[in-house]
Amino acid sequence: MSTGTGTGSARSTAAWRNWAGNVTARPAREVTPASVDELADALRGARQDGLRAKPVGSGHSFTATAATDGLLIRPDLLTGIRRIDREGGTVTVEAGTPLKRLNTALAREGLSLTNMGDIMEQTVSGAVSTGTHGTGRDSASIAAQITALELVTADGTVLTCSADENPDVFAAARIGLGALGVITAITFAVEPVFYLTAREEPMTFDQVTSEFDALFTENEHFEFYWFPHTGNCNTKRNNRGPGPATPPGRISAFVEDELLSNGLFQVVNTIGRAVPATIPGIARISSKALSARTYTDIPYKVFTSPRRVRFTEMEYAVPREALVETLRELKAMVDRSRLRISFPVEVRTAPADDIALSTASGRESAYIAVHMYKGTPYQAYFTAAERIFTAHEGRPHWGKLHTRDAEYFATAYPRFAEFTALRDRLDPDRLFGNDYLRRVLGD
Repeated sequence: MSTGTGTGSARSTAAWRNWAGNVTARPAREVTPASVDELADALRGARQDGLRAKPVGSGHSFTATAATDGLLIRPDLLTGIRRIDREGGTVTVEAGTPLKRLNTALAREGLSLTNMGDIMEQTVSGAVSTGTHGTGRDSASIAAQITALELVTADGTVLTCSADENPDVFAAARIGLGALGVITAITFAVEPVFYLTAREEPMTFDQVTSEFDALFTENEHFEFYWFPHTGNCNTKRNNRGPGPATPPGRISAFVEDELLSNGLFQVVNTIGRAVPATIPGIARISSKALSARTYTDIPYKVFTSPRRVRFTEMEYAVPREALVETLRELKAMVDRSRLRISFPVEVRTAPADDIALSTASGRESAYIAVHMYKGTPYQAYFTAAERIFTAHEGRPHWGKLHTRDAEYFATAYPRFAEFTALRDRLDPDRLFGNDYLRRVLGD
């Protein structure tokens, strides 16, 4: 049996696990290609040996999108910025580059993405392939900021895709679930670095939901967290400003971001997992621990935050106009149930975009994310939440837990058949297939 020609290619005996630890796979072998040519050779070798192949980034997806029993492709050597086009306002970056390295490299160049999520541990290809997003009234997901990408298909062909070149592939591959090929480089639209002023403020659930339309309309980026078993929320509004940077003071940053959001939160969740009856009381106290604060900094230092407490997550996008009703139903369900939930529920928004399998494809969307602490049974909570989300035409985040299948998605996404037809053309033998893709895309 061939072992491929990529750097670091070898038979694998070690199991692969994702970040949350809920997905495990044992690939037949792994490869860490140092170039696009080495990757193409490895794919041809996998086909010859009858192995399926999947690229894997940092493993931040909660689903088995990247799981394989065949060839596991690690993009660790495909990193760094290929070129910066200041006149065109773009940056081309290798697919394995972690978002945190891209953000800091762009900042050194005086540049920034327009919007981003709150975690930056993912590789750029993994983040876009699963539809990672932040919150924004006018600015959309990371994938929606792509102007071109390079894709290696099942037969080793290297495609350059943009609105002008292979536009049908571009329309789908920006959020491709790893089903169309292996992304090797991405070109993002960027802009001169700017300042964001963040205003964090506690509010009641009733106030946030009754004033949501105004809060959404008046702020470039609005999000909030509701603490189950309470009527308390914490809100965050990010808007552009003139600067200068006035980041949180060291003590404030330590207390809010490290002690309360990570250190104490870890302790609280550990206690709650051991003694679930304590969770409502703890929630009432912890939901009031965060205080109002305002600070200004460059985008990635405002959008992103450290997340060291591990969890499992489900997130659905519903039409924005359905957000308040959906959230009120979720709260009512939790209030009347015997569930004990120690993690806050996160709410964000996105404008409509034109990507075939984007959760915001063709409609303004609001996201509701439910979490459970790692090691805590989550099925009852997620099942009840999913029942509410799907009743409101929800679309699950591709990298987070859900139970939907291809039949559901064919109705939820007007362009679903366009995506699957393209998959049939680019990967008819399902080199990039696995059990998860068989469920969500059909076969």
